[in-house]
Amino acid sequence: VGLVCLLLAVSKGAEWGWTSTTTVGLFVASVVVLIGWGFWELRTKDPLVDLRTTARPRVLITNLASLFVGFGMYAGMLIAPQLLQFPEATGYGLGQSMLAAGLWMAPGGIMMMIVSPFGGKLTDARGPKFTLICGVLVIAAAYGLGILLMGSAWGLMLFLMVSSSGVGLAYGAMPALIMSAVPASETAAANGFNTLMRALGTSIGAAVIGAVLSQMTTEAGGFTLTSEAGFRTGLMFGCGVAVIAAAISAFIPAVRGSAATGETADAAASPEVATARG
Repeated sequence: VGLVCLLLAVSKGAEWGWTSTTTVGLFVASVVVLIGWGFWELRTKDPLVDLRTTARPRVLITNLASLFVGFGMYAGMLIAPQLLQFPEATGYGLGQSMLAAGLWMAPGGIMMMIVSPFGGKLTDARGPKFTLICGVLVIAAAYGLGILLMGSAWGLMLFLMVSSSGVGLAYGAMPALIMSAVPASETAAANGFNTLMRALGTSIGAAVIGAVLSQMTTEAGGFTLTSEAGFRTGLMFGCGVAVIAAAISAFIPAVRGSAATGETADAAASPEVATARG
């Protein structure tokens, strides 16, 4: 309920008005419900999510970074297919069919599968924090390419390939960071919560980028369409969010203490499996 209220307010705020009673009421309801849920989870004997575990600095900062990584990943996935399918008469659309657009985007998914095993090896060598930072910086660089090359299908394909490579690195590192910071009995719940944060990031990203694209429009052939400036702004949003994710990731604390040694070793062996799932 809390998340639905939040996402509905974010996605409809521009249409309803950010200061309207409905929008403000949804934001307030979201805060109240989530705080109430938090109090309930802290007091029940068998919580759905152990919030005390998620409050550990290494887990908390990783989850915060995951929120921004999810946003950064989905922004490009929302923009690229529209640019590919917009009519050429707009001057910036590429006039591709739905099938052709899907084929132009397919190499991005292939790159994610190719890069993911290398992410596991990088984590074994340098640790999951290093892999996560590398991944989000690659995503940020991809958005820079997207801004420069959005005028061609080949350019958008390259943008998605680079972006997906960064996602493959980042998404494989996050479960390893989580598992190296929580007891073995809490790994399932902690990783489930991290998955929720990633999904929340993609949902917020879709809502925010959707609001940007719907507000920055132009007229073409009697239709109202997102303008070229709107798409560029969306790509810049994605780049900025990825940079923020990298900055947040830099503050993830290292694992200390001999008690964490066994958990760290288990986590180092896990990224390839976790990445394959991602």
